[in-house]
Amino acid sequence: LKPHTHKRTVVPSLRVSVPPVPPFHVKTSPKMVNEDQIDALILRLHEIEAVKFGEFKLKSGLISPIYVDLRVIVSYPDVLTSVASCMWDVLKSNGATFDNMCGVPYTALPIATCMSLNNDCPMLMRRKEVKDYGTKKAIEGAFHVGQTCLVVEDLVTSGASVMETVEPLNQVGLVVKDVVVLIDREQGGEARLAANDLKLHAVLPLSRVLVTLEKNGKMSADLVRSVKAFISANQTGPNASGNEIPLAPVEKRIPYDERAELTRNVCAKELWRLMGTKKTNLCLSADVDTAAELLELADKLGPEICVLKTHCDLYPDFSDEFVAKLTQLASKHNFLIFEDRKFADIGNTVVGQYASGVHKIADWSHITNAHIVPGSGIIDGLKSVGLQKGRGLLLLAEMSSKGTMAKGEYTNAAIDMAAEHPDFVIGFISTDSAKWQKTWSKGLVQMTPGVQLGGGGDAMGQQYNTPALVIKECGSDVIIVGRGIYKAANPLAAAKEYRAAGWDAYLSAL
Repeated sequence: LKPHTHKRTVVPSLRVSVPPVPPFHVKTSPKMVNEDQIDALILRLHEIEAVKFGEFKLKSGLISPIYVDLRVIVSYPDVLTSVASCMWDVLKSNGATFDNMCGVPYTALPIATCMSLNNDCPMLMRRKEVKDYGTKKAIEGAFHVGQTCLVVEDLVTSGASVMETVEPLNQVGLVVKDVVVLIDREQGGEARLAANDLKLHAVLPLSRVLVTLEKNGKMSADLVRSVKAFISANQTGPNASGNEIPLAPVEKRIPYDERAELTRNVCAKELWRLMGTKKTNLCLSADVDTAAELLELADKLGPEICVLKTHCDLYPDFSDEFVAKLTQLASKHNFLIFEDRKFADIGNTVVGQYASGVHKIADWSHITNAHIVPGSGIIDGLKSVGLQKGRGLLLLAEMSSKGTMAKGEYTNAAIDMAAEHPDFVIGFISTDSAKWQKTWSKGLVQMTPGVQLGGGGDAMGQQYNTPALVIKECGSDVIIVGRGIYKAANPLAAAKEYRAAGWDAYLSAL
Protein backbone atom coordinates (compact mmCIF):
# COMPACT_ATOMS: atom_id res chain seq x y z
CA LEU A 1 0.00 0.00 0.00
CA LYS A 2 1.27 3.46 -0.85
CA PRO A 3 1.06 6.22 1.74
CA HIS A 4 -1.69 8.82 1.35
CA THR A 5 -0.52 11.66 -0.87
CA HIS A 6 -3.49 14.02 -0.71
CA LYS A 7 -3.59 16.95 1.69
CA ARG A 8 -6.02 16.27 4.49
CA THR A 9 -8.45 18.97 5.56
CA VAL A 10 -10.16 18.19 8.84
CA VAL A 11 -13.82 17.43 8.24
CA PRO A 12 -16.61 17.24 10.82
CA SER A 13 -16.74 14.01 12.80
CA LEU A 14 -19.97 12.29 13.77
CA ARG A 15 -19.58 13.56 17.31
CA VAL A 16 -20.44 16.94 18.74
CA SER A 17 -18.01 19.65 17.66
CA VAL A 18 -16.13 21.22 20.59
CA PRO A 19 -13.67 24.06 19.86
CA PRO A 20 -11.48 25.35 22.71
CA VAL A 21 -12.52 28.01 25.19
CA PRO A 22 -10.11 30.98 25.61
CA PRO A 23 -8.05 30.81 28.84
CA PHE A 24 -8.30 33.12 31.83
CA HIS A 25 -10.89 35.36 30.08
CA VAL A 26 -13.79 32.92 30.03
CA LYS A 27 -16.37 34.19 27.55
CA THR A 28 -19.53 32.81 26.03
CA SER A 29 -18.46 30.42 23.31
CA PRO A 30 -19.78 30.42 19.75
CA LYS A 31 -23.15 28.75 19.33
CA MET A 32 -21.60 25.67 17.72
CA VAL A 33 -19.79 24.81 21.00
CA ASN A 34 -21.51 22.40 23.35
CA GLU A 35 -20.50 23.80 26.75
CA ASP A 36 -22.30 20.99 28.53
CA GLN A 37 -20.17 18.37 26.79
CA ILE A 38 -16.99 20.26 27.67
CA ASP A 39 -18.09 20.42 31.31
CA ALA A 40 -18.98 16.72 31.27
CA LEU A 41 -15.53 15.80 29.95
CA ILE A 42 -13.77 17.90 32.60
CA LEU A 43 -15.84 16.35 35.39
CA ARG A 44 -15.20 12.87 34.03
CA LEU A 45 -11.44 13.53 33.93
CA HIS A 46 -11.66 14.61 37.59
CA GLU A 47 -13.74 11.54 38.46
CA ILE A 48 -11.16 9.11 37.06
CA GLU A 49 -8.34 11.09 38.75
CA ALA A 50 -6.76 12.24 35.52
CA VAL A 51 -6.79 15.68 37.17
CA LYS A 52 -5.84 15.64 40.85
CA PHE A 53 -5.13 18.21 43.55
CA GLY A 54 -2.79 18.04 46.53
CA GLU A 55 1.01 18.25 46.73
CA PHE A 56 2.82 16.61 43.84
CA LYS A 57 6.54 16.66 43.12
CA LEU A 58 7.07 17.34 39.43
CA LYS A 59 9.97 16.14 37.25
CA SER A 60 11.51 19.60 37.70
CA GLY A 61 11.51 19.15 41.49
CA LEU A 62 8.80 21.77 42.04
CA ILE A 63 5.86 21.00 44.33
CA SER A 64 2.64 21.56 42.40
CA PRO A 65 -0.90 21.82 43.82
CA ILE A 66 -2.27 20.19 40.64
CA TYR A 67 -1.30 17.05 38.77
CA VAL A 68 -2.57 16.04 35.34
CA ASP A 69 -2.07 12.35 34.54
CA LEU A 70 -3.79 11.42 31.29
CA ARG A 71 -2.20 7.97 31.11
CA VAL A 72 -5.20 6.62 32.99
CA ILE A 73 -7.67 7.37 30.16
CA VAL A 74 -6.66 4.16 28.31
CA SER A 75 -8.66 2.27 30.95
CA TYR A 76 -11.83 4.30 30.24
CA PRO A 77 -12.92 3.84 26.60
CA ASP A 78 -15.67 6.45 26.89
CA VAL A 79 -13.15 9.07 28.01
CA LEU A 80 -10.58 8.12 25.38
CA THR A 81 -13.24 8.32 22.67
CA SER A 82 -14.45 11.70 23.89
CA VAL A 83 -10.91 13.09 24.14
CA ALA A 84 -10.03 11.96 20.60
CA SER A 85 -13.27 13.42 19.25
CA CYS A 86 -12.76 16.79 20.93
CA MET A 87 -9.16 17.02 19.72
CA TRP A 88 -10.21 16.28 16.15
CA ASP A 89 -13.02 18.83 16.37
CA VAL A 90 -10.73 21.61 17.55
CA LEU A 91 -8.51 20.95 14.54
CA LYS A 92 -11.55 21.13 12.26
CA SER A 93 -12.70 24.35 13.90
CA ASN A 94 -9.27 25.96 13.41
CA GLY A 95 -8.91 24.84 9.79
CA ALA A 96 -5.81 22.68 10.25
CA THR A 97 -4.62 20.63 7.26
CA PHE A 98 -2.17 17.71 7.29
CA ASP A 99 -1.37 14.42 5.55
CA ASN A 100 -0.75 12.18 8.56
CA MET A 101 -0.29 12.33 12.33
CA CYS A 102 2.22 11.20 14.95
CA GLY A 103 1.54 10.83 18.68
CA VAL A 104 4.19 11.83 21.21
CA PRO A 105 5.20 8.63 23.02
CA TYR A 106 3.78 7.26 25.15
CA THR A 107 0.58 8.78 26.60
CA ALA A 108 -0.56 10.35 23.33
CA LEU A 109 -0.23 7.13 21.30
CA PRO A 110 -3.69 5.72 22.15
CA ILE A 111 -5.22 9.16 21.55
CA ALA A 112 -3.58 9.43 18.14
CA THR A 113 -4.62 5.85 17.31
CA CYS A 114 -8.23 6.63 18.17
CA MET A 115 -8.16 9.83 16.08
CA SER A 116 -6.60 7.92 13.19
CA LEU A 117 -9.18 5.11 13.22
CA ASN A 118 -12.19 7.40 13.69
CA ASN A 119 -11.20 9.73 10.85
CA ASP A 120 -9.32 7.47 8.39
CA CYS A 121 -6.11 9.48 8.83
CA PRO A 122 -2.72 7.75 8.37
CA MET A 123 -0.62 7.55 11.52
CA LEU A 124 3.13 7.37 12.09
CA MET A 125 5.02 6.36 15.23
CA ARG A 126 8.21 7.77 16.75
CA ARG A 127 10.46 5.38 18.59
CA LYS A 128 11.77 6.68 21.90
CA GLU A 129 14.41 3.95 21.81
CA VAL A 130 15.97 3.65 18.37
CA LYS A 131 17.16 0.05 17.94
CA ASP A 132 20.68 -0.69 16.75
CA TYR A 133 19.41 -3.58 14.63
CA GLY A 134 16.73 -4.08 11.98
CA THR A 135 15.76 -0.91 10.10
CA LYS A 136 17.14 1.37 12.88
CA LYS A 137 14.33 3.81 12.10
CA ALA A 138 13.31 6.63 14.45
CA ILE A 139 10.01 7.14 12.59
CA GLU A 140 7.90 4.12 11.68
CA GLY A 141 5.13 4.10 9.06
CA ALA A 142 4.50 4.91 5.39
CA PHE A 143 5.05 8.50 4.28
CA HIS A 144 6.60 10.70 1.60
CA VAL A 145 9.22 13.40 2.10
CA GLY A 146 7.51 16.79 2.12
CA GLN A 147 4.24 15.58 3.63
CA THR A 148 2.74 17.56 6.52
CA CYS A 149 2.47 15.71 9.82
CA LEU A 150 0.26 16.65 12.76
CA VAL A 151 1.80 16.10 16.21
CA VAL A 152 -0.61 14.78 18.87
CA GLU A 153 0.18 15.24 22.58
CA ASP A 154 -1.89 14.79 25.74
CA LEU A 155 -0.88 18.06 27.42
CA VAL A 156 1.70 20.79 27.02
CA THR A 157 3.66 22.66 29.67
CA SER A 158 6.89 24.03 28.17
CA GLY A 159 6.60 22.28 24.79
CA ALA A 160 9.87 20.37 25.28
CA SER A 161 8.34 16.90 24.78
CA VAL A 162 6.61 18.08 21.60
CA MET A 163 9.91 19.36 20.17
CA GLU A 164 11.51 15.98 20.89
CA THR A 165 9.04 14.47 18.42
CA VAL A 166 9.10 17.35 15.93
CA GLU A 167 12.89 17.11 15.45
CA PRO A 168 13.05 13.45 14.27
CA LEU A 169 10.01 14.05 12.03
CA ASN A 170 11.81 16.96 10.39
CA GLN A 171 14.95 14.86 10.02
CA VAL A 172 13.14 12.35 7.79
CA GLY A 173 11.70 15.12 5.62
CA LEU A 174 8.27 15.59 7.17
CA VAL A 175 6.88 19.09 7.72
CA VAL A 176 5.20 19.89 11.06
CA LYS A 177 2.97 22.94 11.34
CA ASP A 178 0.32 22.00 13.89
CA VAL A 179 0.25 20.46 17.35
CA VAL A 180 -2.97 19.36 19.06
CA VAL A 181 -3.29 18.72 22.80
CA LEU A 182 -6.12 18.05 25.20
CA ILE A 183 -4.85 20.30 28.02
CA ASP A 184 -2.61 23.36 27.87
CA ARG A 185 -1.18 24.09 31.33
CA GLU A 186 -0.67 27.69 30.15
CA GLN A 187 2.92 27.85 31.34
CA GLY A 188 4.50 29.05 28.11
CA GLY A 189 4.29 26.01 25.85
CA GLU A 190 2.26 27.83 23.22
CA ALA A 191 4.84 30.63 22.94
CA ARG A 192 7.71 28.16 22.65
CA LEU A 193 5.95 26.26 19.89
CA ALA A 194 5.07 29.50 18.10
CA ALA A 195 8.75 30.46 18.19
CA ASN A 196 9.37 27.28 16.20
CA ASP A 197 6.59 28.11 13.69
CA LEU A 198 4.18 25.61 15.25
CA LYS A 199 0.51 26.38 15.95
CA LEU A 200 -0.92 24.92 19.15
CA HIS A 201 -4.54 23.70 19.12
CA ALA A 202 -5.69 23.08 22.72
CA VAL A 203 -9.10 21.71 23.67
CA LEU A 204 -8.82 22.71 27.33
CA PRO A 205 -6.76 25.57 28.66
CA LEU A 206 -6.12 24.76 32.33
CA SER A 207 -8.02 27.89 33.37
CA ARG A 208 -11.15 26.43 31.73
CA VAL A 209 -10.74 23.24 33.77
CA LEU A 210 -10.54 25.28 36.98
CA VAL A 211 -13.73 27.21 36.17
CA THR A 212 -15.78 24.03 35.67
CA LEU A 213 -14.41 22.25 38.74
CA GLU A 214 -14.99 25.25 40.99
CA LYS A 215 -18.51 25.76 39.60
CA ASN A 216 -19.35 22.13 40.36
CA GLY A 217 -17.94 22.13 43.89
CA LYS A 218 -14.87 20.03 43.11
CA MET A 219 -12.46 22.84 44.05
CA SER A 220 -12.58 25.58 46.66
CA ALA A 221 -11.93 29.19 45.74
CA ASP A 222 -8.71 29.06 47.79
CA LEU A 223 -7.48 26.02 45.86
CA VAL A 224 -8.26 27.72 42.56
CA ARG A 225 -6.21 30.74 43.66
CA SER A 226 -3.37 28.44 44.75
CA VAL A 227 -3.27 26.70 41.37
CA LYS A 228 -3.42 29.98 39.46
CA ALA A 229 -0.62 31.40 41.60
CA PHE A 230 1.53 28.33 40.94
CA ILE A 231 0.95 28.56 37.19
CA SER A 232 1.73 32.28 37.16
CA ALA A 233 4.90 31.85 39.22
CA ASN A 234 6.23 28.99 37.10
CA GLN A 235 6.04 30.24 33.56
CA THR A 236 8.36 29.06 30.80
CA GLY A 237 7.19 31.94 28.60
CA PRO A 238 4.01 33.92 27.83
CA ASN A 239 0.86 32.06 28.93
CA ALA A 240 -1.62 30.69 26.46
CA SER A 241 -4.00 33.63 26.75
CA GLY A 242 -1.31 36.02 25.57
CA ASN A 243 -1.11 37.71 28.97
CA GLU A 244 2.63 37.86 29.46
CA ILE A 245 3.79 37.27 33.01
CA PRO A 246 7.12 38.94 33.82
CA LEU A 247 9.93 36.40 33.72
CA ALA A 248 13.39 36.52 35.17
CA PRO A 249 15.75 37.61 32.39
CA VAL A 250 17.42 34.67 30.68
CA GLU A 251 21.13 34.58 31.43
CA LYS A 252 23.07 34.68 28.19
CA ARG A 253 25.85 32.16 27.75
CA ILE A 254 29.44 33.35 27.85
CA PRO A 255 31.32 32.47 24.64
CA TYR A 256 33.73 29.56 24.91
CA ASP A 257 36.77 31.72 24.14
CA GLU A 258 35.98 34.08 27.02
CA ARG A 259 35.45 31.24 29.46
CA ALA A 260 39.05 30.15 28.86
CA GLU A 261 40.05 33.19 30.91
CA LEU A 262 37.91 32.07 33.85
CA THR A 263 39.83 28.88 34.64
CA ARG A 264 43.26 28.25 36.16
CA ASN A 265 43.69 24.82 34.60
CA VAL A 266 45.74 24.64 31.38
CA CYS A 267 43.76 21.68 30.05
CA ALA A 268 40.47 23.54 30.52
CA LYS A 269 41.88 26.61 28.78
CA GLU A 270 42.92 24.43 25.85
CA LEU A 271 39.46 22.84 25.64
CA TRP A 272 37.58 26.16 25.68
CA ARG A 273 39.84 27.64 23.00
CA LEU A 274 39.75 24.47 20.90
CA MET A 275 35.92 24.50 20.84
CA GLY A 276 35.82 28.16 19.90
CA THR A 277 38.37 27.79 17.13
CA LYS A 278 37.21 24.48 15.72
CA LYS A 279 33.51 25.35 16.16
CA THR A 280 32.45 22.07 17.66
CA ASN A 281 31.15 21.03 21.08
CA LEU A 282 30.79 17.35 20.19
CA CYS A 283 32.43 14.63 22.26
CA LEU A 284 32.43 11.18 20.68
CA SER A 285 31.95 8.35 23.16
CA ALA A 286 33.66 5.55 21.24
CA ASP A 287 32.60 2.50 23.28
CA VAL A 288 33.92 0.05 20.70
CA ASP A 289 35.40 -3.37 21.41
CA THR A 290 38.99 -2.98 20.21
CA ALA A 291 41.77 -0.42 20.06
CA ALA A 292 41.94 -0.91 16.30
CA GLU A 293 38.29 0.11 15.90
CA LEU A 294 38.87 3.14 18.08
CA LEU A 295 41.81 4.33 15.98
CA GLU A 296 39.77 3.95 12.81
CA LEU A 297 36.93 6.03 14.28
CA ALA A 298 39.32 8.63 15.67
CA ASP A 299 40.91 9.18 12.28
CA LYS A 300 37.62 9.30 10.41
CA LEU A 301 35.63 11.43 12.88
CA GLY A 302 38.43 13.41 14.52
CA PRO A 303 37.82 16.53 12.37
CA GLU A 304 34.25 16.79 13.73
CA ILE A 305 34.88 16.52 17.48
CA CYS A 306 36.46 18.45 20.33
CA VAL A 307 36.88 15.44 22.64
CA LEU A 308 37.23 11.69 22.14
CA LYS A 309 35.98 9.67 25.11
CA THR A 310 37.62 6.28 25.58
CA HIS A 311 37.24 3.18 27.77
CA CYS A 312 40.72 1.68 27.63
CA ASP A 313 39.80 -1.33 29.77
CA LEU A 314 37.48 -2.49 26.96
CA TYR A 315 40.33 -3.01 24.49
CA PRO A 316 42.04 -6.43 24.59
CA ASP A 317 44.58 -5.13 22.06
CA PHE A 318 45.61 -2.11 24.16
CA SER A 319 49.34 -1.40 23.78
CA ASP A 320 51.95 1.33 23.87
CA GLU A 321 51.76 1.43 20.08
CA PHE A 322 48.02 2.13 20.31
CA VAL A 323 48.67 5.00 22.74
CA ALA A 324 51.28 6.52 20.40
CA LYS A 325 48.91 6.35 17.42
CA LEU A 326 46.00 7.78 19.39
CA THR A 327 47.97 10.77 20.64
CA GLN A 328 49.21 11.39 17.09
CA LEU A 329 45.61 11.44 15.83
CA ALA A 330 44.60 13.82 18.62
CA SER A 331 47.33 16.20 17.51
CA LYS A 332 46.54 15.73 13.82
CA HIS A 333 42.80 16.42 14.18
CA ASN A 334 42.99 18.81 17.15
CA PHE A 335 40.89 17.02 19.78
CA LEU A 336 41.46 16.11 23.44
CA ILE A 337 41.37 12.58 24.82
CA PHE A 338 39.06 11.83 27.75
CA GLU A 339 39.52 8.45 29.42
CA ASP A 340 36.20 7.71 31.11
CA ARG A 341 37.79 5.82 33.99
CA LYS A 342 35.33 6.95 36.71
CA PHE A 343 37.86 6.57 39.54
CA ALA A 344 36.11 5.74 42.81
CA ASP A 345 38.74 4.58 45.34
CA ILE A 346 40.73 6.22 48.13
CA GLY A 347 43.48 8.68 47.26
CA ASN A 348 46.44 6.34 47.67
CA THR A 349 44.88 3.69 45.43
CA VAL A 350 43.90 6.03 42.61
CA VAL A 351 47.44 7.38 42.46
CA GLY A 352 48.61 3.96 41.27
CA GLN A 353 45.60 3.41 39.01
CA TYR A 354 46.13 6.77 37.30
CA ALA A 355 49.91 6.82 37.02
CA SER A 356 50.95 3.21 36.48
CA GLY A 357 49.48 -0.23 35.87
CA VAL A 358 48.82 -1.52 32.37
CA HIS A 359 47.23 1.66 31.02
CA LYS A 360 49.24 4.54 32.58
CA ILE A 361 46.24 6.83 31.90
CA ALA A 362 47.89 10.05 33.07
CA ASP A 363 50.57 9.72 30.36
CA TRP A 364 48.15 10.04 27.42
CA SER A 365 44.67 11.13 28.50
CA HIS A 366 44.16 14.89 28.76
CA ILE A 367 41.01 14.46 30.85
CA THR A 368 39.69 11.83 33.22
CA ASN A 369 36.83 11.70 35.71
CA ALA A 370 35.98 10.51 39.19
CA HIS A 371 33.13 9.79 41.56
CA ILE A 372 33.13 11.80 44.78
CA VAL A 373 31.93 8.94 46.99
CA PRO A 374 35.37 8.53 48.67
CA GLY A 375 35.50 12.24 49.54
CA SER A 376 37.93 14.95 48.45
CA GLY A 377 40.92 12.66 49.05
CA ILE A 378 40.33 11.11 45.63
CA ILE A 379 40.91 14.52 44.04
CA ASP A 380 44.08 15.03 46.05
CA GLY A 381 45.40 11.68 44.88
CA LEU A 382 44.64 12.23 41.20
CA LYS A 383 45.93 15.80 41.34
CA SER A 384 49.29 14.65 42.74
CA VAL A 385 49.78 12.81 39.44
CA GLY A 386 47.90 14.81 36.84
CA LEU A 387 48.47 18.47 37.70
CA GLN A 388 52.16 18.45 36.82
CA LYS A 389 51.29 16.82 33.47
CA GLY A 390 48.75 19.51 32.56
CA ARG A 391 45.76 17.20 32.97
CA GLY A 392 42.21 17.98 34.08
CA LEU A 393 39.58 16.18 36.15
CA LEU A 394 35.81 16.03 35.70
CA LEU A 395 33.63 15.20 38.71
CA LEU A 396 30.51 13.09 38.20
CA ALA A 397 27.86 15.44 39.56
CA GLU A 398 24.91 13.87 37.76
CA MET A 399 24.36 10.85 35.53
CA SER A 400 21.93 10.12 32.67
CA SER A 401 20.96 6.57 33.68
CA LYS A 402 17.53 5.81 35.10
CA GLY A 403 17.45 5.60 38.90
CA THR A 404 20.77 7.39 39.39
CA MET A 405 21.66 8.44 42.93
CA ALA A 406 23.95 11.21 41.67
CA LYS A 407 21.60 14.10 42.38
CA GLY A 408 20.57 16.53 45.12
CA GLU A 409 23.06 16.67 47.98
CA TYR A 410 25.48 14.49 46.04
CA THR A 411 25.55 17.08 43.28
CA ASN A 412 26.00 19.91 45.79
CA ALA A 413 28.97 18.11 47.34
CA ALA A 414 30.58 17.78 43.89
CA ILE A 415 30.18 21.53 43.32
CA ASP A 416 31.83 22.27 46.67
CA MET A 417 34.76 19.94 45.96
CA ALA A 418 35.32 21.54 42.56
CA ALA A 419 35.53 24.95 44.22
CA GLU A 420 38.23 23.62 46.56
CA HIS A 421 40.40 22.42 43.62
CA PRO A 422 40.16 25.08 40.86
CA ASP A 423 43.65 24.24 39.60
CA PHE A 424 42.79 20.63 38.71
CA VAL A 425 39.00 20.15 38.51
CA ILE A 426 37.91 21.44 35.10
CA GLY A 427 34.19 20.73 35.32
CA PHE A 428 31.44 18.16 35.70
CA ILE A 429 29.61 15.32 34.09
CA SER A 430 26.08 16.65 34.47
CA THR A 431 22.58 16.40 33.03
CA ASP A 432 20.78 19.59 34.08
CA SER A 433 23.16 22.14 35.61
CA ALA A 434 20.72 24.94 34.71
CA LYS A 435 18.61 23.87 37.71
CA TRP A 436 21.48 23.79 40.21
CA GLN A 437 20.85 26.03 43.20
CA LYS A 438 24.52 26.31 44.16
CA THR A 439 26.72 28.73 42.25
CA TRP A 440 29.76 27.46 40.37
CA SER A 441 32.56 29.04 38.38
CA LYS A 442 31.75 29.58 34.70
CA GLY A 443 35.30 28.50 33.97
CA LEU A 444 34.12 24.95 34.68
CA VAL A 445 32.86 22.93 31.73
CA GLN A 446 29.59 20.98 31.78
CA MET A 447 29.70 17.77 29.74
CA THR A 448 26.47 15.82 29.24
CA PRO A 449 26.12 12.17 28.19
CA GLY A 450 22.96 10.50 26.93
CA VAL A 451 22.45 12.77 23.91
CA GLN A 452 20.53 11.57 20.88
CA LEU A 453 18.78 13.52 18.14
CA GLY A 454 15.52 11.67 18.73
CA GLY A 455 15.62 11.67 22.55
CA GLY A 456 14.11 8.64 24.37
CA GLY A 457 15.97 5.84 26.15
CA ASP A 458 17.19 2.27 25.84
CA ALA A 459 16.47 -1.10 27.44
CA MET A 460 19.36 -0.70 29.93
CA GLY A 461 17.96 2.47 31.53
CA GLN A 462 19.96 5.07 29.60
CA GLN A 463 17.90 8.24 29.17
CA TYR A 464 18.49 10.38 26.07
CA ASN A 465 17.99 14.09 25.46
CA THR A 466 18.34 16.10 22.26
CA PRO A 467 21.34 18.40 21.61
CA ALA A 468 19.12 21.51 21.63
CA LEU A 469 17.56 20.60 24.97
CA VAL A 470 20.91 19.73 26.57
CA ILE A 471 22.69 22.92 25.45
CA LYS A 472 19.93 25.53 25.53
CA GLU A 473 17.83 24.42 28.50
CA CYS A 474 19.98 22.15 30.64
CA GLY A 475 23.07 24.37 30.60
CA SER A 476 25.56 21.95 29.08
CA ASP A 477 28.67 22.98 27.12
CA VAL A 478 29.67 19.67 25.52
CA ILE A 479 27.34 16.98 24.18
CA ILE A 480 28.56 13.39 24.57
CA VAL A 481 27.23 11.09 21.83
CA GLY A 482 27.99 7.41 21.44
CA ARG A 483 25.77 4.90 19.65
CA GLY A 484 23.95 7.62 17.75
CA ILE A 485 27.20 8.08 15.81
CA TYR A 486 29.32 4.93 15.83
CA LYS A 487 26.31 2.62 15.35
CA ALA A 488 24.92 4.76 12.52
CA ALA A 489 24.93 3.44 8.95
CA ASN A 490 27.19 6.38 8.07
CA PRO A 491 29.10 7.46 11.21
CA LEU A 492 30.76 10.43 9.52
CA ALA A 493 27.43 11.84 8.30
CA ALA A 494 25.95 11.27 11.77
CA ALA A 495 28.91 13.05 13.42
CA LYS A 496 28.48 16.03 11.10
CA GLU A 497 24.78 16.16 11.95
CA TYR A 498 25.38 16.06 15.72
CA ARG A 499 28.18 18.61 15.40
CA ALA A 500 25.89 21.02 13.56
CA ALA A 501 23.03 20.48 16.04
CA GLY A 502 25.26 21.08 19.06
CA TRP A 503 26.94 24.13 17.61
CA ASP A 504 23.69 25.71 16.43
CA ALA A 505 22.22 25.25 19.91
CA TYR A 506 25.30 26.94 21.44
CA LEU A 507 25.12 29.91 19.07
CA SER A 508 21.41 30.42 19.74
CA ALA A 509 22.10 30.48 23.50
CA LEU A 510 24.66 33.31 23.30
